[in-house]
Amino acid sequence: MTQENINALVLEKLHEIELTHNVTILHAAESGSRAWGFASTDSDYDVRFIYKHELHEYLRLNRNNDVITLPINDIWDLSGWDLDKTLRLLCKSNPSLYEWFSSPICYLRTDFADRIKPLLTEYFSVERMIFHYLSMARNNIRNYLLGETIKPKKYFYMLRPILACFWVFEFKTNPPVPFSELVDKILPHELKSKIDDLLEIKINTPEKNEIEHIYELDDFLTESAEKIHEALQKLPKDRGRSWEDLNKFFASEIISS
Repeated sequence: MTQENINALVLEKLHEIELTHNVTILHAAESGSRAWGFASTDSDYDVRFIYKHELHEYLRLNRNNDVITLPINDIWDLSGWDLDKTLRLLCKSNPSLYEWFSSPICYLRTDFADRIKPLLTEYFSVERMIFHYLSMARNNIRNYLLGETIKPKKYFYMLRPILACFWVFEFKTNPPVPFSELVDKILPHELKSKIDDLLEIKINTPEKNEIEHIYELDDFLTESAEKIHEALQKLPKDRGRSWEDLNKFFASEIISS
């Protein structure tokens, strides 16, 4: 299917969610390998969205869950956060939230994105971003650099957070979602041909395909994780941000429901 066909199908699913759960969806974007730029022939669609209820729902003591998740299958993986959960996570500079608003594949964009943009800047934390991506990278490295062979996609799941850490250190902004931008700006030149070969395999073979380890990448990953960890210890500790602006924003958004 073309991206245009997929966009139409996603909008249909989002509309069904609105009707079923009595919510308004404010933003929806692709968050997985398709947004990163290295989807395989059988990659699914990772759709993430932000929604809000009507005002009276937020005044109930027996509130519903603040997450909506649809059953996952081979094609679709759809889930979303309620507005209040979104803002609580924004206060912690949650990287996933920043990625949803930076995704090159946006399925539904409303003026909510423009309204929340100043808050994304205000609550951005270099320390918390790096801590998140480093934790992800180290967990993946521990889990994936085992055995005699490895799935190509596992390399990208390790490389992307490592490069994201270097990006945040250097530019003090949230890292770009497309993997190619991280490679162009951050990855050492001598490793780029390895990535080109890896991308060719990843894009043109099924997800379950395995290859032998690329030891130059293995060394880069393990050494980089240690360097980032050491550098992170030297950063000033983030004392967090005030809730005041988020509370004002939340009140304004739900009153306009």
